[in-house]
Amino acid sequence: MTGSQKHIIGMVFYPGMTALDMVGPHQVFSALPGVQIYRLWKTLDPIKTDDGMVILPDTTFENCPPLDAICVGGGLGQAAVVDDPETLDFFRKQGSTAKFITSVCGGSEFLAKAGLLQGYRAATHWTAREQLAKLGVEVSIDRVVVDRNRITGGGVTAGIDFGLTIANILCGEEVAKIIQLLMEYNPAPPFDVGSPEKAGAELVAKAMLFVQGISTLELAK
Repeated sequence: MTGSQKHIIGMVFYPGMTALDMVGPHQVFSALPGVQIYRLWKTLDPIKTDDGMVILPDTTFENCPPLDAICVGGGLGQAAVVDDPETLDFFRKQGSTAKFITSVCGGSEFLAKAGLLQGYRAATHWTAREQLAKLGVEVSIDRVVVDRNRITGGGVTAGIDFGLTIANILCGEEVAKIIQLLMEYNPAPPFDVGSPEKAGAELVAKAMLFVQGISTLELAK
């Protein structure tokens, strides 16, 4: 594909989603030449994310045109949405024609439940790997997985790597590199514990307690 082609990308937002899952790749996609991004949900009502950010959709499922790429993220509130028939029908409809079917973090569960990941390898947040495997998906621990036209990212911050991977596919390596440079995406985390494989069993156990609703302040005592 060339940079002169128009790319129509639909990003699904929903109540209780993790903002960074979508904000990271959105930042990348917004810099692509010729891109049209639709911020999608069932209604145009404001959406409150799991960290309190408010996002305003601009297009409903009903009014969404055919997409070149469809993308969805995860979130602490996704359990309340992931089995919603209207949402899954939308993924099935768009997934039947989209050139690329994609997700970040726990968003892979939406794709799996819509029947769009069976027979594919996919990434997800490390806390969701077991659940995704139960849905018949070959789960990978890679940060970004490209399996034919299915492109999936791991947890939260992997959305930036995911976005740059898609930028490379759509517009070429030089465009993706320029976007990475303009974003000054040069990770240098203060701690090398960004995956369960690196963090060790004790920290993983404490993180799982946080997922179950125990605050980080209590865990740090």
